[in-house]
Amino acid sequence: MDECIFCKIAAGEIPAQFIYRDDESGVMAIEDVNPQAPTHLLVMPIAHHATLASAVNRPEADAMVRRLIEVASKLGTERGGSDGFRLVANTGPNGGQTVGHLHLHVLAGRLMTWPPG
Repeated sequence: MDECIFCKIAAGEIPAQFIYRDDESGVMAIEDVNPQAPTHLLVMPIAHHATLASAVNRPEADAMVRRLIEVASKLGTERGGSDGFRLVANTGPNGGQTVGHLHLHVLAGRLMTWPPG
């Protein structure tokens, strides 16, 4: 998508602080520019998928979503340690999604409260 900021980051058109990138599995992770916790990463597919809901309707969805969760969990464990971490997938405007490219938030480094929003 030409107008998608995460697609532009993936293409190298916009700089970002990459934490992880694997072109073979099609997953990347970057630091959030507006962190909501001491650790706030965004894990996403390199290929454009607008939302989690739209991505799961594709034939390759199981492997892609599994890989996103694997990477997010690995990074959350590394960055959150034994104190834990939170994964968030905002989907659609009412779900709080502000960028139309599927991404998981990895939050760690502080106590997470409930309800979240």
